[in-house]
Amino acid sequence: MDSILDFLSNIAWWGWILIFLILVAIRDIFFQKKHTISHNYPIVGHLRYWLESIGPEMRQYFVANNREELPFNRIERGWIYASAKKENNYEGFGTDRNIYEHQHIFINNAMMPYKLPENHPNKMDKTFLPCAKVMGAFNKRKRPFRPASIINISAMSYGSLSAKAVDSLNKGVKIAGAYHNTGEGGLSPYHSNGGDVVFHFGTGYFGVRAKDGGFSMEKMKKLVEDNPFIRAIEIKLSQGAKPGKGGVLPGAKITKEIAEIRGVEIGKDVLSPPNHKAFSNVPEMMDFIEEIAEITGLPVGIKAAIGKLDQWEELAEIMKKTGKGPDFIAVDGGEGGTGAAPPSFADHVSLPWVYGFSDVYKLFKSKGLTERIVFVASGKLGFPAKAAMAFAMGADCINVAREAMMSIGCIQAQICHTNRCPTGIATQSKWLQNGINVPLKSERLAQYFKTFRKEFIEITHAAGHEHPCQFTMKDVEMNVGDHNLSKELDGTYMYTKTPVPFKGMQDLKDCLYLGGHPN
Repeated sequence: MDSILDFLSNIAWWGWILIFLILVAIRDIFFQKKHTISHNYPIVGHLRYWLESIGPEMRQYFVANNREELPFNRIERGWIYASAKKENNYEGFGTDRNIYEHQHIFINNAMMPYKLPENHPNKMDKTFLPCAKVMGAFNKRKRPFRPASIINISAMSYGSLSAKAVDSLNKGVKIAGAYHNTGEGGLSPYHSNGGDVVFHFGTGYFGVRAKDGGFSMEKMKKLVEDNPFIRAIEIKLSQGAKPGKGGVLPGAKITKEIAEIRGVEIGKDVLSPPNHKAFSNVPEMMDFIEEIAEITGLPVGIKAAIGKLDQWEELAEIMKKTGKGPDFIAVDGGEGGTGAAPPSFADHVSLPWVYGFSDVYKLFKSKGLTERIVFVASGKLGFPAKAAMAFAMGADCINVAREAMMSIGCIQAQICHTNRCPTGIATQSKWLQNGINVPLKSERLAQYFKTFRKEFIEITHAAGHEHPCQFTMKDVEMNVGDHNLSKELDGTYMYTKTPVPFKGMQDLKDCLYLGGHPN
């Protein structure tokens, strides 16, 4: 009797499934008009769309080789994950990279590495690596700032990232002794855990926004006075993902908290235009920079992706004539980053970091201005060898965004723009954020930074230097063909880096102890 009932029960289940499939087929053929595949191949066509939706994951885990993926391949991601977890990040049996490929870089090691003297700061702390330059020193700002770490977090907003992600990053930089760039979404409570902060704003002026959508100097002054951990201010001219393009923050995403932080109305779409209201040309931008620096006492810099150089030329000329100007310049790579953008922008507008930076640095060097500026580099440089190339070209600090995200769990799902980030990092979904253990993730960010600095110091010593600021363009070669055609960086980019004044690591340690500025 039981077997008969089970048989009838199974028939009932299959009957319901058959009815469901028939209804789907009827819907596919007669009612839906959007998808040709589903119409021509009812039921089966849905399998095609499902397989397409999981294609990136399938390729990432089962198809692509170790060096094939973009923007970050499996080896790069694995190094960050292992470094953040303090696990073995070594490779065995030699590199699997094609070291003869175009633009592969080689760091020229010294016959005898740099030998640490007794009582050297790096003997006591193998991760001690501050910036050799001071933001605001040349322009005599009231509160100059020497970054205590040469690797720091690039501009990523609360709103773009989740509250728990920002909280993890900010607590991590405090542990690592680095700084955290707020991104253009304003200063949130999650940026306020005691680590150094660079306040960043763009054309939306979020956090320092007047009622008419313009810039409020009063709000800027109060923000800095109320938050002494803000150490510098960065004005965004453009970003690598979409230079020259504004954006819209949909009203549906504006919660009460985000509205208060950004100074906007709840539930109302907010436009970030392509252009600034506070200035419309280079001389006005210079005046704007000087006004903010005078009122806040902080170093003020600009961030931009690089394309045409005519306005950069104008900026350099004004700086040369007046003795004033931005205290630092952050050069963003046109490779794109955490910001969502149309493929036409992400793929084609603005130069990759290596080309854009070399153009700008060369221009400022020709005017004799490089010693006055702290150059911040941002564009997939969160790896010690790439950082060595950047420092050899003239960078003074490295800012990382996606690498920092990976250190706290990002899996490169590449759906940041959908609010469905599976790791809870780039989403406002409370459920998905619950997977982020803030104390654990903050430790991992800090460990990634410490591991990066330790390995970067080791590469620096292997090249015969004490500090990365001493790298020259002859320390790094780049493939442009076979070895007889490979060129050192000065031959590739047609300039030489200006030497950075450097007395020694002990001097940097003493300066930081005295407040982050020169004796």
